[in-house]
Amino acid sequence: MEWREYVISDNKVLLGKPTVKGTRISVEHIIGLLAQGWSEQQILENYPRLTNESLQAVFAYIQDCMKDGLLYSNA
Repeated sequence: MEWREYVISDNKVLLGKPTVKGTRISVEHIIGLLAQGWSEQQILENYPRLTNESLQAVFAYIQDCMKDGLLYSNA
């Protein structure tokens, strides 16, 4: 999965937060929904501009961030 085809960062959209390409839906928002207990199906039903592929790209993006040490816990 090449997440760069789906996840972009544009300073003109949500102050440069990573978003799903062609939307104003941020990666942070999607991860927040999952953390609240939403299923992938619920997200897709409520945000019809998202696709299975774009959700998988969000997961791949987060994985790359963790692998690169951009996300870590102080715990």
